[in-house]
Amino acid sequence: MNTTKLIAICGATATGKSGLALELAQRLGSIILSADSRQVYREFDIGTAKPSSAEQQLVPHYLIDLCDPTETLTVADYQQQAQTSIASPPLSPSPPTPLLLVGGTGLYVRSIVRGMKIPRVAPQKELRSQLESLGQTQLYAFLQQVDPAAAQKIHPNDPVRTLRALEVFYVTGKPISQQQGENPPDYPILQIGLDCDSSHLNQRIEQRTEKMIADGLVKEVETLCQKYGSDLPLLDTLGYGEMKQYLAGEISLAEAKDLTVLHTRQFAKRQRTWFKAYPEIEWFDVEQPDLVEKVWLRVQEFIG
Repeated sequence: MNTTKLIAICGATATGKSGLALELAQRLGSIILSADSRQVYREFDIGTAKPSSAEQQLVPHYLIDLCDPTETLTVADYQQQAQTSIASPPLSPSPPTPLLLVGGTGLYVRSIVRGMKIPRVAPQKELRSQLESLGQTQLYAFLQQVDPAAAQKIHPNDPVRTLRALEVFYVTGKPISQQQGENPPDYPILQIGLDCDSSHLNQRIEQRTEKMIADGLVKEVETLCQKYGSDLPLLDTLGYGEMKQYLAGEISLAEAKDLTVLHTRQFAKRQRTWFKAYPEIEWFDVEQPDLVEKVWLRVQEFIG
């Protein structure tokens, strides 16, 4: 009999998912599985809001620091490691307690809670460069021929998904549309979403950005640039790209901070749109003073 239970805590950046998860995990005697697409990379710590060593001593965290910044971890790789951790948790208390899946990477969360079927095809550099040289119009026309079902779901001006669909077709000989779908897990899942109104979220994003800079984000970016070169793709992501511009003398630190806040707000808006599309998520307002107790009541109901 499967005794696994999973509690997913999701929502936009800066809504306090990690803090709530720490509190719940301590009460449950459980562990935290990260669902963050940048925390999987070693050495990217401050700018990804990776749990501190003190937090990791309070509660064991998994699915962070999985690979080096020069490596690529695909959604399929993440899904495989997460499913393994859920099937046989690294620390199995007796009786078993629910596991906490925590993060704002929508695709990571969905890959677990909905059991996305993901074609396990690694990026093919040579094939991609050959295809890219043909141009998006030609590529989309190819896709309409070999996989009309996928073409219907992909916008004609979306080169990333067009290229991926063709890559999967040429590597496996099967249309990507036939290899996708969902295979939901057989264990109970409670999905908790954290949200607040836009003005509060903007304040939280600003405070978080200031804290990252105070904690040494600039030094972290400088060290990473020296070690891996400033053209490392991860150094163009949120918080890192802006500080890289500051270190290159292109903008002031104040401008780098303002840009980080602006880009984080835009990112949070996209995250909210993504998660709001899932009716199974139960939403809680992070501004309510008794947030932890309200969520805890719901968790106890779920555990039964």
